[in-house]
Amino acid sequence: MAVRAQSVGWVPAGAWLTPTYAEWPPPAALRGAVACLWASVAPDGDLADRLVLPDGCSDLIWELGVGGYVAGPDTGPFRPRAAAGTVIIGARFRPAAGGPALGLPLSELRDQRVPLADLLPAQARPLSDALSPAAAAGALLDVTGRLVAASPADSAVARAAALLRDPAARTEDIAGRVGLSERQLRRRTQAAAGYGPKTLQRILRFQRFVAAADASEGRLDLAATAAMAGYADQSHLTRESVALSGLTPAALAGLRGSSRAA
Repeated sequence: MAVRAQSVGWVPAGAWLTPTYAEWPPPAALRGAVACLWASVAPDGDLADRLVLPDGCSDLIWELGVGGYVAGPDTGPFRPRAAAGTVIIGARFRPAAGGPALGLPLSELRDQRVPLADLLPAQARPLSDALSPAAAAGALLDVTGRLVAASPADSAVARAAALLRDPAARTEDIAGRVGLSERQLRRRTQAAAGYGPKTLQRILRFQRFVAAADASEGRLDLAATAAMAGYADQSHLTRESVALSGLTPAALAGLRGSSRAA
C-alpha cells in the first residue's frame, strides 16, 4: 500500500513528507503553542519499521476506531501498533505548551498514551472514534484551539526551550536569563514540557542530528554530523542514538531514508 496526498484529500497540498506521513503548519493564532498538525496512514509491512522518536513535544491525537488521546513526551523510542490503513491525526504542542493546554503537569504523562476522556472528558466528546478522518481533522483543530486559548504556553519555558537548542548552553545560565531560579526552571519545565531542562536539551540536540541525517540523502558523515549537532564526539552520538532511538546513528539514518523512499 502506498498512501499519498491524493488518497487523503483534506491534507494540504505539499504536506506529505513520506508516502504515509504528512505535516503542515497550524493556523497563525496557534503557532506559538502548536508546532504542526500532522496525519499518518499506517502502512502495510513490518511494524518494526515504524518508529516515533523523542522530540520534546506532546501530541493531541485522534485515531480511527480509537478516538482522542494524548501522547505524552517521550524519553525513548515508541513503536506504534495500528492496522494497515488506519488514519491517525495529531496536533503537536511545543515544549512550553502541552502542560498548560492539558491542565496538568506534563511529567505525569511522560512516555504514556492516555485516553483524552480520562483527562478532559468534555474535550474528548467531539473526537468520537467513529468520525470520518476529514471531520476528525476539523474537530481536532477546534479542540486544540479551545485548549490553547484557555491556557497559553508558559512564556518563560518557551524562552528557555529556545535557548536550550544551543547544545553549549548551561541550564543555570538559562534560568537567570529567563528570570527564574534553577529550581523554578526545573519545576516549570517539568510541568510544561514533561521533563527537566537538561533532558529537554539532550532531546533537542538529538533532534538536530535527526534533521541533519534526514537532509543528508544517504551521504552522512557521522563524525562531522556529531560535531555539528553538539556531541563531544561520534561515540557520544552513538550512545545517545541507541538510548533515544534503540538504533545506532547509521541504522537510524538508513531506516528513515528507506521510509521516505517507500
